[in-house]
Amino acid sequence: MVIIVGAGIAGLSCANYLKSKNIDFLVLDAADKVGGRVQTDLVEGFQLDRGFQILLTAYPEAQRLLNYDALSLMPFDSGAMIRHENRFEQLSNPFKNPSSVFSSITSPIGSFSDKLRTLRLVLDTEGITEEVLEQSGESTNSFLRDYGFSDKMMTQFLKPFFGGVFLEDKLETSSAFFRYIFSKFYEGDAVIPAKGMQAIPAQLAANLPSHTLRLNCPVARIEGTSVYLSSGEKIQGSQLVIATDALQANRLLGQETHYQFNATSCVYFSAHQSPLREKMLVLNPNRNELIQNLCVPSDIAPTYAPTGKSLISVSTSYVDPANEQQHIAALKQELTNWFGKSVADWQYLKSYHIPYALPAFTSGTNSLSLQIADKVYRCGDYAAYPSLNAAMMTGRKVAEMIA
Repeated sequence: MVIIVGAGIAGLSCANYLKSKNIDFLVLDAADKVGGRVQTDLVEGFQLDRGFQILLTAYPEAQRLLNYDALSLMPFDSGAMIRHENRFEQLSNPFKNPSSVFSSITSPIGSFSDKLRTLRLVLDTEGITEEVLEQSGESTNSFLRDYGFSDKMMTQFLKPFFGGVFLEDKLETSSAFFRYIFSKFYEGDAVIPAKGMQAIPAQLAANLPSHTLRLNCPVARIEGTSVYLSSGEKIQGSQLVIATDALQANRLLGQETHYQFNATSCVYFSAHQSPLREKMLVLNPNRNELIQNLCVPSDIAPTYAPTGKSLISVSTSYVDPANEQQHIAALKQELTNWFGKSVADWQYLKSYHIPYALPAFTSGTNSLSLQIADKVYRCGDYAAYPSLNAAMMTGRKVAEMIA
């Protein structure tokens, strides 16, 4: 029997592929529900994803593994709203919305040459595959500047948008990863499931026989392919898969390898109505302010909020939880500057402060070997590149190695 420690996306992906090969397995997780970092909480009738998260429908592993129809995926409008000179400017994707061609060209965000370069970049990255990630390359910032984008385009759109994707403003992330992700934004849609991001791991878990998944089972240590639970129980496996996050994997393996992570904080508010007119993400190029990006998930998927209410998600740089109250007060003042006195009626719901939100993927970062020792494997996005797609892919590859 194969033991999988961790019921996040990677572990569940591995389990689903083992099931398809009729290989016996058991998934263990310390939490009370599956998903790892991909979780959704129900608070006062609102669905709160633990940090702003989306699924890109063009991810090849997601297309193989998930039932999109059953997830009731709700798409964002393609493009973004940019906070510019105290107003909101829309930058649409003309490939998805041909009627927006003129407005995109005349938008003050970037120059006409920048917009032509964007179209050329779309063509240059069309059909790009994961093989590009094997290239060490340069940083995203260097790549975009060498590509010819102006300081204005970098400041107003590229840095705030992809800084939000990578959770780092300097765009030190590998340009190979940037090109791969850029292509996926244009090939498909950015979506959220009607029942929240938790619906993704829930669907994967629902495919598994109930006796193959044990929650509330923290693992104290491992020895070879033997797993010792905190309860004292020992479970012997024929092969072992460590499918936890990087820090827990190090603890179980007794390793001291240091990983770098990008952090974020996300604050949710409820309102009587949405402050936005478009189903888009709002970017704030002004990094002297707290707000980095904002969206209204209930505009995209009404199920995120009770009837007659709207859910507002605000992402910022990471905030120490000890400073949460001051942070919320300052954030509401900024929001009032954006949307006016109606913000006084917004109700605070919950904050998520996530210091280990994404593994950093700077230029020169190499994928890790998925086989650690004889009959011992690992999977997770930290072993490849930071995304749901990589978590699913590493889970599948480990299952194929075992099979």
